[in-house]
Amino acid sequence: MRIIPAIDIIDGHCVRLTKGDYTSKKVYSENPLDMAKKIEDSGIQYLHLVDLDGAKSKHIVNYKILEKIAAATNLKIDFGGGLKSDEDLKIAFECGARQITGGSIAANNPVLFAKWLLQYGPEKIILGADCKNRMIATDGWREHSSIDVLDFIKDYEQKGVQYVICTDITKDGMLQGTSNELYEEILSNSNVHLIASGGVSCLDDLKKLKAIDCEGAIIGKAIYEGKITLKELEELC
Repeated sequence: MRIIPAIDIIDGHCVRLTKGDYTSKKVYSENPLDMAKKIEDSGIQYLHLVDLDGAKSKHIVNYKILEKIAAATNLKIDFGGGLKSDEDLKIAFECGARQITGGSIAANNPVLFAKWLLQYGPEKIILGADCKNRMIATDGWREHSSIDVLDFIKDYEQKGVQYVICTDITKDGMLQGTSNELYEEILSNSNVHLIASGGVSCLDDLKKLKAIDCEGAIIGKAIYEGKITLKELEELC
């Protein structure tokens, strides 16, 4: 299972939110590049970089930070947040993203998202399936749909999606464990490479995700709050 630390960006700073609430913002570092270098120095290869300003603004904002991290490290970066147009996607890839994650765009403009899948290939485009009480949430999780997360994933699997990041918003930033029952349901009803996100609090959570065959696990607040150290993740990797 791939270990994928997360860096979320607001105003150029490395932050974490609780359940996607922007008013809960806590700044952990004023220099995301320093954090990215610490992650790489720990032997970790992957990074989940989220432009929270972009998610709120509905267009890419913090692409310069993506560019700096990609230029100064060898991390394999998946980038999301505010990718709503062909130009946004072009900027993200030109600035060094290996993959992009599209959630709101997949829910609100499925024609464009399907076009990206064909244009760039399913190995480059990750479906962001962020949900609250199973229903897909969009636009920085401020808008909620009537689309069931499993239906959403299965529909896009038929259109060629191979990689899915699924975040249970009620778990995000809570450090109280992950939505394993939901992930098991998704994995038993599809063949996607599922990346779990939200709620990882300890190494045992990671072991449980691996046991149910998640392809990857995104870890955010647990690192920043010292619940899991980069040294421990290095040993796990």
